[in-house]
Amino acid sequence: MNAPVAAKDIQDAAVQSVLRKLAIVWTEFEGELEATDLIRKLNRGQLRLTDYQAFLVNLRQQVVDGACWIARAASNISEDHFELRSTLIRHAATEHRDYRLLEDDFCATGGTRDAIRTANKNPGSEALSAWMFHTASKPDPFDMIGAMFIIEGLGSTKAAGWGRAVADQLGLDKKAVSFLLYHGENDADHMEEFEDMLRLLPLDSALETRIVTCARVTGRLYAMQIGDIL
Repeated sequence: MNAPVAAKDIQDAAVQSVLRKLAIVWTEFEGELEATDLIRKLNRGQLRLTDYQAFLVNLRQQVVDGACWIARAASNISEDHFELRSTLIRHAATEHRDYRLLEDDFCATGGTRDAIRTANKNPGSEALSAWMFHTASKPDPFDMIGAMFIIEGLGSTKAAGWGRAVADQLGLDKKAVSFLLYHGENDADHMEEFEDMLRLLPLDSALETRIVTCARVTGRLYAMQIGDIL
């Protein structure tokens, strides 16, 4: 009777250990993000329409890849972890059309769909995408959970505030900030799902290190992507 309880306690302790270390990584990432020109301008109320349009153009390229690398990671999860694979597949299905919101937002600001669709990735986006696909292509790429912590964390903690600030500063209708507002409303659920996924992992000190390292690298590259916009 006591063995299952003990196993659950051990898993709970392992999950909490990962979350504590990821919280430190998040603080580092937040500082790097706040230091970028784009976010500084947003925080100071100095954002221009061209800045926001550049943000939409550059973020679209990363979001298009996002569902793809989640699906790639899921395809490399072994049958022994079928439930995690299923969760990732559902997650990819939920997000694979999100880039269309960015296109709609761009058009609502006066841009054209062709312009946002044909834009190239900036260097930070190229590096982020390469890192994601490299990691997702490994057997049982459990460390990708660290990347999801960073990206879903942005949606749950930053997106809604950014969306409201952009709309206020630029006098835009909500339909021009639909991507940010949508993720602000929905990514909190994804963060709860994130903790559930952690509980599906065979957590030990080595995997904890892999997850935290993946989160740190992803955060660094994401901040680079934002930093290369302006």
